[in-house]
Parts: sequence; structure tokens; C-alpha cells
Amino acid sequence: MEDNNSKRQGTRVFKKSSPNGKITVYLGKRDFVDHLTHVDPIDGVVLVDPEYVKERKVYGHVLAAFRYGREDLDVLGLTFRKDLYLASEQIYPVPEASLAKTLTRLQERLLKKLGSNAFPFFFELPPHCPASVTLQPAPGDTGKPCGVDYEMKAYVGDNADDKPHKRNSVRLAIRKIMYAPGKQGEQPSVEVSKDFMMSPNKLHLEASLDKELYHHGESIAVNVHIANNSNRTVKRIKVSVRQFADICLFSTAQYKCTVAESETEEGCPVGPGFTLSKVYYLTPLLANNKEKRGLALDGQLKHEDTNLASSTIITDPAAKENLGIIVRYKVKVKLCLGPLGGDLSAELPFVLMHPKPEEEDPMPKSASPNAQVVEGEVPVEDLIKLDADDDFIFEDFARLRLKGEEEQ
Repeated sequence: MEDNNSKRQGTRVFKKSSPNGKITVYLGKRDFVDHLTHVDPIDGVVLVDPEYVKERKVYGHVLAAFRYGREDLDVLGLTFRKDLYLASEQIYPVPEASLAKTLTRLQERLLKKLGSNAFPFFFELPPHCPASVTLQPAPGDTGKPCGVDYEMKAYVGDNADDKPHKRNSVRLAIRKIMYAPGKQGEQPSVEVSKDFMMSPNKLHLEASLDKELYHHGESIAVNVHIANNSNRTVKRIKVSVRQFADICLFSTAQYKCTVAESETEEGCPVGPGFTLSKVYYLTPLLANNKEKRGLALDGQLKHEDTNLASSTIITDPAAKENLGIIVRYKVKVKLCLGPLGGDLSAELPFVLMHPKPEEEDPMPKSASPNAQVVEGEVPVEDLIKLDADDDFIFEDFARLRLKGEEEQ
């Protein structure tokens, strides 16, 4: 029985049709990985109804956009978004330049199954495109959240500049992601001291992490050593993990948000001449930060398993403005000495990312489809139908039709 079940497991393919059903897009995945040297190509197939298209053409485009204002604030033709990358090509009729392109294995199989009215498309993203990042909205905010999102669209038109009609176009939200590098970097460590008036010696703080690279959900071990050679007393110790999100638009703005913290008086007070060595454990999780507006998250908010945004790896500092949102993390250790003594702080940068899966699943759980609200449309939910055959499992994103709606 197990052998039969394993034979029946096929390739999972995303399928979505236009509202009038005349064009259908097939994609093998919705998460595309940035490998630093290159990005996974966006390849798929469009099934066309030639009798409907007639003399017109079918175009496809991929758009990466940074939305920095809510959709309901878009008025008088002004939109709070900046297009970061746009690729466009004609899919049908197939241009001569595209005939020479080598088909992927998935495209060959889809074309064989779907017949002569199916046509391939192929988009390549440059390495310096931004990762998909969403800024967490406040409770009650409506419309698309701010952040960087990607969209693949196929539509019918007389030329590429035609405005797509909703009835004969297909929109698919896709994501660009990056996995953690295979090697650990240098172990983060820092030493700081503070002088005090009328004190012969200093207050000394050493802090370090057990490693530089952490995966989402992992506990961070912060090693703290205090040598108090001053005449002041350490009354409290505060250890926190902070997320820094640099918004690279017209000018760089930075948002800081604490995502995990621990404040304790255990081992305190540390008086003059005393030392303290202790390890603090912190786990930054989105589950503990659901109410914080502006927190950077990975991908779409509609997915229940969305997590804190992964650290941004910058390979070319000169191209920072093209990254949209740059995410960094730091551990901050703060010694509180009371109102007259002030405080002593140290920061330790680290990297927070997803591990690279051993076998990449064509459909990670985080990419499971959910209800999508398109501007100007009535909110509807997506229905998932599994249509399995000997080698494909189609996930059909069928949209509920309003009663009385006519096919155009």
C-alpha cells in the first residue's frame, strides 16, 4: 500500500484562472530563493483560449513594489508605492526570441499535458532585488500592509502598455526569500568600560553570544560578565533583542523595535569590588509581538506561520537603496546603576534566518494560499481543489463568483 501511495504522489502545481476563465496560469512554486549569485527563475505555463484572444496578445509581467502607505490613503491618482523592479514579456503569440529558450522540465511536462494552447513564460530576477518583507499593521488597519511584495500577472491586451482588465487577467502573489548561509561567522563579543568621577577604577562589562547565526525559533544565549572596580553599584541588568529596519526610499529612515527582553535583579546589586557572570536566554518570536505596529515580518501577513523578518544579507553596499527594507538584529545588554550613576550598554549584532531545507519543498507551508482582497473587488475567499492525476497535483485557486455576475 505504501508503494502505491508513493507512486501516486505527484508534482504540486499552482493554478489560477482569470475571472472569465479564458487564461490560466500554472506555476510550480510561489517562493523563489535568492542564492546571492542568482535567483530561482520564475517559470511556468499559460493556457490560452485562442477563440477569445483572437488577434490580441497575452503578456506577462513580474513587479516588485514597495508600498509605504495604506491603500485607503491612495487619492487623486497618488499612490504610496514605489516600483523597485519590473520585467515584462509577450507570452502569446510566442516571440521568435523566446523560441530559442530551453524549457524547464516542469514546463515540458505541463505543455505535454495541457496541449497546443499552452505557452511557456520565463522571468529572471536580478540578484540585488529586495526580499519580501511586510510591516505589521496596527489592529484595525485595512487594505494591503506596507512593505515589499512581488506579483506575477498575465493579461490579454493589444499591446504591452494596455491597462489590464480584471476579467481577463490573472494575478499571483509570489515571494522572494533567502536562506541562511552554510557557515557560521565570527562569534560576536564586545567589551566596554565606564569611568566615574571620584572613582579610582572603571566598571567593566564583557558580553558575547554563543554564535553569530541563529534560526527562527532558536534561543539566543547571551553571556554577561561584570567586573565592578568602581565605587558605584549595579542595581539591575536588562538584556534585549532589538530589530532594526532601515527603510531605503528617498531618504533612509530607521525603525527600532524590541522583540524579546529580560530585566532582572538576580545577582544584583553588584557592589564595588564584586563580579558577576551569568548567561541569559532570549527567544525572539512574532507570537510575543503581535500588537507592535511597524515590525518587519517575512512575506505575507495572511499566512498564519509568518515570522519575524529574516536578516538582510548585503553583498553590494552600493545597491542598498534597491533593497527597499534592510533588516538587522542586535542584542543589547544594559547595566542600570540608578538615577545618579546612569547606565552602561553594549550591543552585539547577529543574524536571524531560516535554515536551508535539505530538500526544498515546491510548496512550503508559509506559501499556502489564503483569501486575497484586490482593490475595488468584494473580498472573497480562495477555494483549494486538489485535482490529482498520475504526475501532477493542481491546486486550483478558484474565486467565488458573485450571483448574477456575467462572463465577459
